[in-house]
Amino acid sequence: MEADKIRESIKRSSQELFRKFGYHKTSVNEIAKKTKIAKATIYKYFDSKEAILHSLLMDYIQVSVDELIHTDTPDLDEEAHLSNLIMKTCRLSYTVCNEFIGWDFIRESTNSQEFLRNLSNELEDLLVSSFTTLSGIRKHESYQQRIRFLIKCSKNIVFSFAFTSVSDSDVRKNFVSFQKEILPYLVKAAITIN
Repeated sequence: MEADKIRESIKRSSQELFRKFGYHKTSVNEIAKKTKIAKATIYKYFDSKEAILHSLLMDYIQVSVDELIHTDTPDLDEEAHLSNLIMKTCRLSYTVCNEFIGWDFIRESTNSQEFLRNLSNELEDLLVSSFTTLSGIRKHESYQQRIRFLIKCSKNIVFSFAFTSVSDSDVRKNFVSFQKEILPYLVKAAITIN
């Protein structure tokens, strides 16, 4: 039980520091100091600072996906339903980048880009499996294919915003543009998948 408390304490301290200073500017020494443990103790529970971030993100993503699933609106037509799910998913991606990692680090670090690519693949699998367990008529195979198509397209577009935007406000503008100008066409294309 003590090990679980230490692990959670490391994660809690890391999350506070990542949000305050950004992932890139937070050192393992600072995490150890805030947690009031030795630096070596951190490595007993996590292989790296990246492993701490991954654990935090997966916890956050799991809770967020559960909320997405429980706030599903089955009374919408399929086009509106798919648009709604994808926008919620994009907001989740934005929050992960904005609050946990930081846009500057994402744009400047090759390591963060590889990390995000792996994380987005895990997120895609989690979302597809979660969305296809929704009750009702949407459980058919073409629904799963539509969801996977939309998530793949959306995540590639959304992460490209992070890598190419100059400022945080540019990222936000790109999200608005995506919602208004790109997403409707993606949903129409997805609905044609049989």
